[in-house]
This record gives sequence, C-alpha cells and structure tokens, in this order.
Amino acid sequence: MRLKPNDGECKKAYLCHILILMTYMSDDIKPNVSSTEDRDPTARSRKRDHIELAFQSQVAGADLDARFFYEPLLAGHPREGSYPETPFLGRTLRLPVWVSSMTGGTEWARTINHNLARACGDFGMGMGLGSCRSLLYSDDTLDDFSVRSLMGDQPLFANLGIAQVEELLTDGAQARIGELVAKLEADGLIIHVNPLQEWLQPEGDRFRVAPLDTIRRVIDHFPDLKLIVKEVGQGMGRSSLDALLSLPLEAVDFAANGGTNFARLELLRSDAAKQTIYKELALVGHSALEMVGMVNQLVAEKGDDLICKQVIISGGVKTFLDGYYLINSSRLTAIYGQASAFLKHARGEYEELVEYVQAQREGLELAHAFLQPRSL
Repeated sequence: MRLKPNDGECKKAYLCHILILMTYMSDDIKPNVSSTEDRDPTARSRKRDHIELAFQSQVAGADLDARFFYEPLLAGHPREGSYPETPFLGRTLRLPVWVSSMTGGTEWARTINHNLARACGDFGMGMGLGSCRSLLYSDDTLDDFSVRSLMGDQPLFANLGIAQVEELLTDGAQARIGELVAKLEADGLIIHVNPLQEWLQPEGDRFRVAPLDTIRRVIDHFPDLKLIVKEVGQGMGRSSLDALLSLPLEAVDFAANGGTNFARLELLRSDAAKQTIYKELALVGHSALEMVGMVNQLVAEKGDDLICKQVIISGGVKTFLDGYYLINSSRLTAIYGQASAFLKHARGEYEELVEYVQAQREGLELAHAFLQPRSL
C-alpha cells in the first residue's frame, strides 16, 4: 500500500499515520490470529475502519473546545443515573434540564405537551407550559395543557405574557391568575416579558407600564405564588437582572439571544417595509454566556442581598455540552433550558423523544465524569 500525505500536511503527522497502518497491518498478517478473533470478533473490521477513517478524523487545533479540561484518568465510565441530582424550585431534578415554554392553541399542542410532560416525569426534568392565555376565559383547550398526571412530582409552571397580566390587573381580574394555576395543578406561574416581540407583532399588545411594576403588583396580590420571569429570546441586561434577582422570585429564565428569537419571528410575519426598517432589532440582546457573567458579577457584588438564587439558562443552548458548561459556570443554582430541540422530537412518537433525552442524559453523565469546566 502506498500513501502520500495531503498538500501541506507535516511529515510528523504523516509518519504517525504510517506507524498506525503498520501496527494494524502487522496484526492482520500474524499467522495465529484465530484465538484473537475468537476473543474479539470485531477486531479485523474495526482495524480496517480505523485505517480508512484515520485521515478523515483529524481535528484542527482551532476547532478544539477550549471550555473544558479533559481529565481521562480520574473516573471510570459513568453508570446510568450517575449524574448528581439538582435541588430546584423546591423539588429534586434527576437531570438539570428545563423544557422551556413552547406551544399552546395549535393542532399539535396536545401531542407536544403530553409527550414533553411524560418525558419530564420519566427522566426527572422540569417544564414550563406555553402561553396559557386561552385558558383565562375558556376551558376549550384545557386538555392540551392538562399534563400534571404525566409529570409526577416534577416542577410544572403555567405561563402568561406580561401584557395579559397587566390587563388582568388593570381590570381587577387578577383572581383569574390564581384560578389558572389551580386548574392546571401547576406549581406556579412563568411571566414572559417580550416588549420587542409585541412591538413587531402585527397583532401585538402595548405595555402601559414598566413590566417590573406589573411583576411587583403580582407579588403583592399573590405573596405565596411561585413566580418565574423570563424574556423570550433576546435576554436581559445587567440592570434588569439586578432588579429581578432582588425580588422574591423562584427563578429567572434567561431566554437569551442565540436560540429562537421571537422578535425576528414576528418580523418575518410583517410586511416588507417593517422588515427593512426593524431587522436590526433582532440582533439586540445578550447571549447566555454573557448573562452568566453578569449574574456572577452581581453575586460577587451583592451576595446575600440577592433574594432570588436560582436561574434557568436558556437561549442558544444547542447541546448538553453547552448546558453543562453554563450551569457549572453559574454562581447561582442553575439548570439549562431548551425549547426548539425538544420541540423537534416531541411532535411524533414518544419513542423519538425518549431517544433524544437519553442521549442528553448519557452526555451529561460522560461530561460529569471526564470534563472540568474552565473558569469564565
């Protein structure tokens, strides 16, 4: 066999590959290989795969993931269920994963919500429902959202937009908030804050007061109601995070820029003129990594003065490695949230979703065994 290195490949790398080939070939031509093959019947095919794929498997230094120290000597391969449990929202999560609020009021809502809730119960995750606005005045879509029986004891939160909450308070109909949480047997309420989305949405609402004032009024009316506040795809700056972490909230959900951006989504539903004028707004916001940094700085400066001490890091969390790095970089108790990744696998058969969540779990277990996040 005659091999030539690719243009630009250094001689050292080339010689290494030749040594690999010689090692495998020498094993293959040994006269007494039957006993070896009996012990490992895949050895011959595996070595051929290694030879054929060796040149395709090179990784450039610039492509390395610099977020972790890789420590291959300190643990054995992880067992199923070995990832540490996470106390969160007064419950215990077997996986530090939050199924972020997604859908309601569509023909797919029941299948999606029920599949996701079942997975949360089976794997020990938490879940925020999509907007429950339709349930404020009617129970026609209640079956789409009634998932408590599938969740077991895992945290489940209802969800309303800040515009609907402001309207209820203005009309003196705030009791409907408590009724909504009760009918869903939810642990509490997520309030999503979305000024840019509403501004760009053709049917969008307009806020008459600052969202922070509305949130404070909800706390005053419902001092025992567990609240989470989130943005919807662009994240929040330091001042907003400071204000929220200083309130008696259960958690703050980042919903950072980098995942589904609802300002851009609504802009795509608008006319061409608006798309031209406002397209840059979709680029405004903060990444999950930036928000972790801001939260850590607030913790360093304020310490125990911060009342809320839990965060859901979502927005641009594409893989378990992203989530593992971010939650282990946070100085507050953290889990990571995903929306579109779960949505992709929740619209069909439940088994497809199970395969996805199992892969997340196994990835987290592997990361916990062998990867140590570097400091931000």
